[in-house]
Amino acid sequence: MVTLDSAASLEVGDAIPDFDLPGTDGERYGPDAFADDRALLVVVTCNHCPYAKAKHPALNAIAADYDDVAVVGVNPNDAEAYPEDSFEAMRERVADGTVAYDAYLRDESQAVARAFGATCTPDPFLFRREDGDFVLAYHGRLDDAMSPDETPSGGPGFEMREAIDAVLAGEPVDQSFRPSRGCSIKWLEPAG
Repeated sequence: MVTLDSAASLEVGDAIPDFDLPGTDGERYGPDAFADDRALLVVVTCNHCPYAKAKHPALNAIAADYDDVAVVGVNPNDAEAYPEDSFEAMRERVADGTVAYDAYLRDESQAVARAFGATCTPDPFLFRREDGDFVLAYHGRLDDAMSPDETPSGGPGFEMREAIDAVLAGEPVDQSFRPSRGCSIKWLEPAG
């Protein structure tokens, strides 16, 4: 297992990269699908990584607790090499309640993960709605539990909740970039 920290690539205020991805519910999703939400939390994540799995409950709770924030998981991992990250396995995680986000999307081409500059799972990006568009408000970890067996000092997802609360209050997020840590994204082998 290769562990990486996330790297800042999008800057605060940057527009959300466009995407059009299939969800586990049979629908297709892009940023416009969440036009009624005040904020959008996009988390590049997966099924198999222990770091990502450790954050599923925190993300499920955020999705349940905030009515005007959409929580969207995007799984870009190579499903040929990692069958647990297949679209069918994603559907199973949603069906059994392991994943209870507003949407769980498959990024088979990995173009969306690349556009976001994601490096690991989980890699969270919080966007605020500004003049009808989503712009980056915060990119960084959910909380200070940096390994799957650690307990966050302020509760699961507490740092992201502080960022969300600031966005919903119309305030800037008063947090510098704190990288997330997780398994490296399982990139497709280049065609050769």
